Amino acid sequence: MDHSGHGMTMDLPPFTLGRGLEWSADPFFLAACLAGLALYGWGVVRLVRRGDKWPVGRTVAYTLGVLSIMLMMCTRLNDYGMVMFSVHMVQHMVISMVSPILILLGAPITLALRALPTAGRGRKGPRELLLMFLHSRYMRIVTHPAFTIPLFIASLYGLYFTPIFDTLMGSRVGHIAMMVHFLAVGLVFFWPIMGVDPGPHRPGYLMRMLELFAGMPFHAFFGIALMMASQPMVTTFENPPASLGIEALSDQNAAGGIAWAFSEVPSVLVLIALLFQWYASEQRQARRTDRAADRDGDKELEAYNAYLASLNTQGR
Repeated sequence: MDHSGHGMTMDLPPFTLGRGLEWSADPFFLAACLAGLALYGWGVVRLVRRGDKWPVGRTVAYTLGVLSIMLMMCTRLNDYGMVMFSVHMVQHMVISMVSPILILLGAPITLALRALPTAGRGRKGPRELLLMFLHSRYMRIVTHPAFTIPLFIASLYGLYFTPIFDTLMGSRVGHIAMMVHFLAVGLVFFWPIMGVDPGPHRPGYLMRMLELFAGMPFHAFFGIALMMASQPMVTTFENPPASLGIEALSDQNAAGGIAWAFSEVPSVLVLIALLFQWYASEQRQARRTDRAADRDGDKELEAYNAYLASLNTQGR
């Protein structure tokens, strides 16, 4: 099915979930997703073969994250998303907020660092280049909240309320670039907040929660703006094909409702993940403290008891 132009030539029947979920693969996203799954699988197999363990939950999360992208881009949801604002908004929200969270919980960078071989002294292989990239000034900038939060907000208001969106939707390459951008924005926004992988910007858990809540209200405001609008706000979707049997304004209102709802769901998911990570971090710290106490014979406790005894002696 042709994705050129705004998709206005597509004679699609009225949308139903069954029709939307029919297979209609975008070659770029199909190849990218299959490559991502294959590389991750290679890393897991490499670890297992040498006797190392890799959490099954991480593999499941990463796989679901990639499959969620395929669901949005390799079914007829992608075709309907070219002409229906509401379906496009589902694509946007999933690819920018659900897929990144699942992929990050899969810890692909940690897997790569463990699976890739070292290049040897004085040489630089893929593992060394990845480490250099992770510790680069560029990564410190793009994962800092002063960059990620404005980018997260601009990807909504700066895209939909300017001619940029219509320009990108005017070609297949532009449409792919926009979807890749949504995924990248989601990854850099959520990575410092709840990503398992090591990163240059890793604040405390309370600060991470504040970063999360700093960005989410703007999603809600964006959704409300679409829901309350009295006329179509995006040129691409102002004249939907007659075969769909929909009205542009009601479809836009539905898109606004989807954007508003999605501002809540990922927030809850990330908050739950953060709380689990915080608890696990506290447990690890407690175990380290216990091991240190075992090594030094509980000298701190003995010193404290001696201090109490001295106070007791002085009080007599």
